[in-house]
Amino acid sequence: MDSATTLMLGVLYGAIGMGFLVYARQQRKGMALVSGVGLIVIPYVIPGVVWLIVAGVLLVALPFWVKY
Repeated sequence: MDSATTLMLGVLYGAIGMGFLVYARQQRKGMALVSGVGLIVIPYVIPGVVWLIVAGVLLVALPFWVKY
């Protein structure tokens, strides 16, 4: 189950990250760009499911907290 969960979270975070990248490119928002790249990269860097969920939620919420 751990491998399937990691795979599905990677696909989900990658899709959200691509959405942030497209938004950042059109609106010239730096924090959305950083968050999008982070969401695409974290499934490759973080092996644990719990830490992957925590990091993903923080990166998704980051552009809403920090307005640049």
